[in-house]
Amino acid sequence: MAQIFVSAGHGGFEDGVVDPGYILPNTTEAEEMKLLRDMIIAELRAQGQNAVLVPDQLSAAQTIDWINARCRPGDVALEIHTGTFPGSSRRGSAVFYLANNETRKTHAELVLMRLRAAVPSLPSRGVMPDTQFPTGRTPFLRQIGCPSLLMEVIAITNSTDLSLLQRQRRDFAIGIADGLTAWSRRVDDQPLPQEYPTIAINVNGQDYPESGIIIMDNAFVPIDLADRLGLELADLTDVRRVTYGNVVYIKAVDLRNYGIQVEWQASTRTVILRSEFALPFCPGSLDRIMARGNTTTEQLTDFLAIVNPDAANLYRDLPRLYREEAAIESVNYDIAFAQMLVETKELTATQTVAQNNFGGIGSATGGTVGASFPSAQIGVRAHIQHLKAYGSVEPLVLRVVDPRFNFVRRGVAPLVEMLTGRWNSTPDYGERILAYVRRLYESVL
Repeated sequence: MAQIFVSAGHGGFEDGVVDPGYILPNTTEAEEMKLLRDMIIAELRAQGQNAVLVPDQLSAAQTIDWINARCRPGDVALEIHTGTFPGSSRRGSAVFYLANNETRKTHAELVLMRLRAAVPSLPSRGVMPDTQFPTGRTPFLRQIGCPSLLMEVIAITNSTDLSLLQRQRRDFAIGIADGLTAWSRRVDDQPLPQEYPTIAINVNGQDYPESGIIIMDNAFVPIDLADRLGLELADLTDVRRVTYGNVVYIKAVDLRNYGIQVEWQASTRTVILRSEFALPFCPGSLDRIMARGNTTTEQLTDFLAIVNPDAANLYRDLPRLYREEAAIESVNYDIAFAQMLVETKELTATQTVAQNNFGGIGSATGGTVGASFPSAQIGVRAHIQHLKAYGSVEPLVLRVVDPRFNFVRRGVAPLVEMLTGRWNSTPDYGERILAYVRRLYESVL
């Protein structure tokens, strides 16, 4: 019988400290998900399913290793989290699936549908590729060998959602268990191939002479192709590899993390790769703060409409302001715009936006309330100046309006990843910014 692995997000040891996830006055994300996970396991076993509880004490990386050591063909894995949107009224459930995997997308839709059938008052935020996850990728979906999904059950920052979960936890468990059972049957019913089907590969508009393969609905390409694209992946542990026919293959979607655009063309069964050189930005500029941006005002506006349709109308001048102010100080406006989306939670953090503090800059005098600026233009200018403080030792062109400019050790963080732990303490802060940059560039291809 196929196994169904269920993991509660957070709660394990990360760097020797228990990770509680999002913290509320009377509960934590980890505690709420453990309680729900236990009920899901009980419901699955009551349905006669071979449900496997992933141990709580494991770190995120250990969870992946633990499942991979036990999963077999036909098994599935789900990790449950909550969405966190402080300062926003956003609520509801969402399921993330591996980008470019249409089969997994239908599985995500099935699981979400069963949950909402059991809890009709729970809004749906839909199913989304993991490229729309805050970090632009999810190791749980990319590194686990069996089909996997990640569900944000509720928005824990919304009191209505949290109350709904706490009142109807068993209904949530029944719906998710029903969805997992239906998903498991679909996967388990698929016959195991004697040989993996081959697929075509197209690189930068040219047909590649070697073929890729499909394994469990995922496209894999020869690792030699990564070498040709100038990527050094052989020693990286977070890139999934398989050996088939004496050739080492890697999951195509993993190339997205190294400046490669990955698409799937179902009609021709072709994985389409575009290297960084074919994207609309210069090689090496993706994560460099002091660099020229590569998008137009219209492209930034269109991207904002994708991320937050309401904001594209309310803040229609922001794309222009970011391009103009960043160009004056030679700051990469694509990075600045992406960081703005992170700091303002896609322009839904009402207090931050009301203060025109688009970069989330702290006050020069301390306190819990950040800096405030008299206009959107001055707020954007302060953000650009603060970025320049970190990314360069060159003097400002315009008069300083950033209240913390002189507190920064100039040039200490020329790359986006180096802002992590400096600008913001979130461990994946730089990754979140780059995730938006990648989505921005992919949106204008």
